[in-house]
Amino acid sequence: MITRIIDWLTPPQKVGQIIQADIASVTPDDVAAYHLGAVLNGGNSAPKGNQRASHIDWLDLADAYWTASMRADGPRIPVLWGTDAVHGHNNLVGATIFPHNIGLGATRDADLVERIGAATAREVRATGMDWTFAPTVAVACDGRWGRTYEAYGESPKLVADLGAALVRGLQGLPGERTFLGSDKIIATAKHFIGDGGTRAGKDQGETVATEAEMRDTHAAGYYSTLDAGAQTIMASFSSWGGRKMHGHQAFLTDLLKTHWGFDGVVVGDWDGHGQIAGAIPTDCPDALMAGLDMYMAPDSWKGLHASLLRHLESGRISGERLDDAVRRVLRLKFRAGLCSQPMPSARPHSATTGVIGCKAHTGLAVEAVRKSAVLLKNANHTLPLKSPQHILVTGQAADDLSMQCGGWSLSWQGGILDIQDYPHAETLLSGVRRIAAKRGSTVSFARDGHFRKKPDIAIHVFGEAPYAEFRGDLSTLDFHLANDADTETLKRLQGVGIPVVCIFLSGRPLWVNSVLNASDAFVAAFLPGTQAGALADLLFGTDGKSDLDFTGKLPFSWPEYADQHHLNVGSFPYAPLFPYGFGLSLKDSGNLRVLHENRVLPQPDHSTIFEHGMTGGGWSIRLDDAAKSTCWQGDTERSSSGAVELKAADLGQQENAIQISWTRARSAPVIFSHDALDLTRETNAGFCFTLTITKHAGTAKEPVLSIHSGSGRTEIGGLCRLVSHACTDTTLTFEIPLRALAEAGVDMSHFEGVELSARAPTRLILSRLALVMPNG
Repeated sequence: MITRIIDWLTPPQKVGQIIQADIASVTPDDVAAYHLGAVLNGGNSAPKGNQRASHIDWLDLADAYWTASMRADGPRIPVLWGTDAVHGHNNLVGATIFPHNIGLGATRDADLVERIGAATAREVRATGMDWTFAPTVAVACDGRWGRTYEAYGESPKLVADLGAALVRGLQGLPGERTFLGSDKIIATAKHFIGDGGTRAGKDQGETVATEAEMRDTHAAGYYSTLDAGAQTIMASFSSWGGRKMHGHQAFLTDLLKTHWGFDGVVVGDWDGHGQIAGAIPTDCPDALMAGLDMYMAPDSWKGLHASLLRHLESGRISGERLDDAVRRVLRLKFRAGLCSQPMPSARPHSATTGVIGCKAHTGLAVEAVRKSAVLLKNANHTLPLKSPQHILVTGQAADDLSMQCGGWSLSWQGGILDIQDYPHAETLLSGVRRIAAKRGSTVSFARDGHFRKKPDIAIHVFGEAPYAEFRGDLSTLDFHLANDADTETLKRLQGVGIPVVCIFLSGRPLWVNSVLNASDAFVAAFLPGTQAGALADLLFGTDGKSDLDFTGKLPFSWPEYADQHHLNVGSFPYAPLFPYGFGLSLKDSGNLRVLHENRVLPQPDHSTIFEHGMTGGGWSIRLDDAAKSTCWQGDTERSSSGAVELKAADLGQQENAIQISWTRARSAPVIFSHDALDLTRETNAGFCFTLTITKHAGTAKEPVLSIHSGSGRTEIGGLCRLVSHACTDTTLTFEIPLRALAEAGVDMSHFEGVELSARAPTRLILSRLALVMPNG
């Protein structure tokens, strides 16, 4: 059957089958016209651009793509829809958001992970999708890596066991009747291979490993997931031996397909083929010839389709390799039963709307949260909490869904979540209130830890702000911010005799010695998802029905020093503060010695150009006729001609902004400059520059934006006429997509500065200039 279909297909139709486009850049008519094999929704893509689209909106769009692919004017080959359901169906409002993989690694419970996979598959099916890009089976070797939380741990065996369990849950068991059945979806083992071993933990970097280490460490999760029946493998952005994995024939073809006998689909990552030497996203024949079977070309798909056809005609791409890739794609669709199924909304489990965020799945998430929390300190048996008593809950993360869910939660980078997005969710604060009410205790909440009535005990909840992928890369494992507000709060509480329990929400172990010193009990909760309130049950040692205890064990070794970047079992020297597998129970003696507090400060954050009244790391301000750039410290400065003046201003807070005044037409510009930065990845990922200014900057005298780069000075134009903006009563916030700058001729690989100027005398107050995700 597959051979006959391939014989019927024209070259353009074959090329279409090996391309996957993002729903933000492809319509159902495009799917029909180009016979595209697959679509996906990237982390920030949703029906009609609405990130909070309903279940029905998603299902309607799935129907539209499927119907388009089955039109009678061409071969009726159903389109595949892939999504990043990496800790539940995390792009969908109302879905069940489970702990990220790092937390599941702490459970050591393969049966639990398999059940989570099955629940995720049911919720994905309910929106008409067929395929998830999970599990990640990276063995993360350096905690500075921004994707550490996507790994189950530092142990190849743990990664292999839990990765295989998730595949079984998502797909079912090979050889059984239910394999890839109506309530299952296609799994993807990723990112092949070595993504967790890059130099200095840099995402998409060069993997530093011998062949033996690649085999014994980084391949472990692929042995197990392929045995479990994984049908797709995603190529890594990373390199080995100086060659990008998307073009690495020795791995994609010689090892994976020929030696291991993998007969499924090798899919690319987001425009990853464009990183091969000599390639661009719209022109890359080498990836196909190296062994890639399906290009993930989110917004480059149309140009890629045209170039692949040209290379097929010229002989650069062989017909045999193209047919092999198409055969693999068609085989996947037949195995998944897509060729015999009706439209998504008519399938058995797609019609069951009650499955999304249902009670059974929420209960499963509660179980996962309880099993994933790791107790690291419990001096003098501070826990379990006693009753009745007055409890003070403090910290930014205590009532913050975004921080407890982390990245890949409703959007790519996470953040800006509301309880209405997940009505079944419970924050840690809500959980404490729930249990305290049953135990006769009272609860008050103050983020900053201040109180009127002295509490008997305090629970401080803190952690990392949400991030994903390379935006989470670190230069040091030192968690603390410059003001170290968490430690100050804890010391103030302890100073007046209040015991403190700390709950740390993070995507990796980090150096937090000062917090450990200032706390009586410390729990590593990682990123628990929507049911973080279940942590409260552990703090009290009961859920009101039965006694509970901590069972979680560290999936990563915990550093005693902020520069212990390569801290894995088997490495030398191996001297962690808490070793791999450590975890206390409430019965254990949980005292901890006083720890050193010698810090290793992080490198500057280059994405913040100006905020809180000062320039960010590495950025400086220069008046065009000035001799040199300076870091802004709030002092008044004037150009040599006196035509431009900078001085501190207030915008909501004292001196948190800068006032720029131009007194003459065509006065000297103000330039925020930096040593050359490579922003190509941020450009490809959809980042924007955001500027927040006072509203009184009128359109007749609006500031003019220009960019300095390797291609020189590029004038973009007046802000109000060029970009959309959001308003408050006093400010305008502009978001300028980096792609728009690239299209205007800016060299994003050699970005040097942002210039503001005025064509007429005017004044503006700038409070923020930064590099962010849209609406970030």
